[in-house]
Amino acid sequence: MKLPGSTEWVLHCAASLGQLDPGSSASTTQLAEYYDLPAPYLAKQLKTLVRAGVLTATTGPRGGFRLARPAAEITLLQVVEAVDGTASPYECREIRQQGRGALPAEDCRETCILAAKMAEAYEAWRSSLAGVTLADIVDSLPPTAPARTRARLIGTA
Repeated sequence: MKLPGSTEWVLHCAASLGQLDPGSSASTTQLAEYYDLPAPYLAKQLKTLVRAGVLTATTGPRGGFRLARPAAEITLLQVVEAVDGTASPYECREIRQQGRGALPAEDCRETCILAAKMAEAYEAWRSSLAGVTLADIVDSLPPTAPARTRARLIGTA
């Protein structure tokens, strides 16, 4: 399974926002500079997370993005699906019924075994991501990481 690079961006940004003090936020510019990312494209991705209810955004001089809920209530799956959608990456086109090797219709009454196994793998992947929260990620960082992130991202420790 291959996800776009922007998925990595939003996962890291969400984890960074999870390291901020309650009520603190970071702007698109701050996050873009922190990770050396293009701000206009990152802004689109962050707005997608706002629409999905993962982040909230405020405007003004002290505006920016923050987690919409506690980090313990936001799973990696919610972040990924907010920007990449919920559709399975595998689409069975029933090629087993095409060409010289076409199986007879009576042999294709059951779901294609390859489609079934790909669906199982996708559900296992989703289940794994659903079982990990942003709080789990923050808790597994080195103890000095949150203070370092706060200092370098928004200038507070």
